[in-house]
Amino acid sequence: MDANSSWSSCRSSLTCLIIVFLVFFDLEKQNVNADEGPASDDAVLCGIDLSSFLPLPYSNLQNMVCKRLWNSFLLRYSNTEDNTITIVLSTPYNSGWVGMGFSRDGMMLNSSCMVGWISPEGHSRIKQYYVEGFTPSEIKPEKGELPLTSVPPYIALQGASIYLAFQLKFGTHLKRQPILLAYSSRYPQHHHLTIHDDKTTIYLDFSSGHSADSTSTSSRDYGFESMKKTHGALSVLGWGLFLPCGAIFARYLRHREPLWYYLHVVIQFMGFIIGIAAVVVGLSLNHRLQDHIVAHKTIGIFVLVFTILQVMAFFARPSKDSKNRKYWNLYHFWMGRIAIFLAAVNIVLGIHIGDAGSAWKIGYGFVLGFILMSCIVLEALSRLRRSNAAAYPSNFQMNDI
Repeated sequence: MDANSSWSSCRSSLTCLIIVFLVFFDLEKQNVNADEGPASDDAVLCGIDLSSFLPLPYSNLQNMVCKRLWNSFLLRYSNTEDNTITIVLSTPYNSGWVGMGFSRDGMMLNSSCMVGWISPEGHSRIKQYYVEGFTPSEIKPEKGELPLTSVPPYIALQGASIYLAFQLKFGTHLKRQPILLAYSSRYPQHHHLTIHDDKTTIYLDFSSGHSADSTSTSSRDYGFESMKKTHGALSVLGWGLFLPCGAIFARYLRHREPLWYYLHVVIQFMGFIIGIAAVVVGLSLNHRLQDHIVAHKTIGIFVLVFTILQVMAFFARPSKDSKNRKYWNLYHFWMGRIAIFLAAVNIVLGIHIGDAGSAWKIGYGFVLGFILMSCIVLEALSRLRRSNAAAYPSNFQMNDI
């Protein structure tokens, strides 16, 4: 290789290195700009002049803290020495409602929320709500524990964003506080909120302005949701599947003596154990909620008592020749069926109260439909077998001696 070719090769390599360096530098610059994008957007949004559409004191927040909390929810607030907090929450808006709540423990239950919306007719609405339960009827308008000042809450639609403004005065300095954020694309019906499309919990330190979502600060919500799913799964498996299947074996396999009895006892016992586990998890949930879900809890207690009585009746089962056997059969028959019926009602109620979603509804609907169809088919076959036995009696006769 001569000198010219060596120089040409070296020059080509140097050119390639320069190109690679420039490309790498350009990519790094793009990444930096991309990382700074949201921060730049927040700076622009925080710099919007509020005086053009919000009244005092919301339009002039002293020592204002402005930050993005979740998705497109932007919070502005001012905290004074007398523990008065002036809040302006904004987010893009098309329809439905937007809410911000203050929670005791990060949960929706027993929280107080400020919710605002612009009606299809263009009327502005902002109200305080108190969350007594999980259904829309249990979220009470014009109630709550937020210490609102004499300054009226205000709501405005500016451009493509909605602004919720309200002022609170606390007895002590507010520090780390669980904040609930939620929205729905559907309008409230007669001031009763529709089910939210999405929600989250943010832990905000009002003294420093530092915030973090619930997944990064605590596993409390995850544990709560996990307990809810565990309680539901155990209830469906124990009360909703095993106990009905045990009753089905007892009714439709009587001609398989003694197979039906062993299947009935084993499956009912397994269902009882799983049901007890569901009750234990449910009591733990009730303790964490610190609230009484009266209907669900009451029905659950009745189901538990009836099931325990059934287990006790097993040990007090009289012999077939006893004159009390028919009364025991009636007791066992009706007590068991009432327990199974109440359990099914309570499972449906629990899915509704826990806002479990369509997957749970479809899943339990499949289980319930399977059990009902099995009963219908087996009952039809049982009646057909009895009618055939009546129509064609045995031709066997003993010979006279």
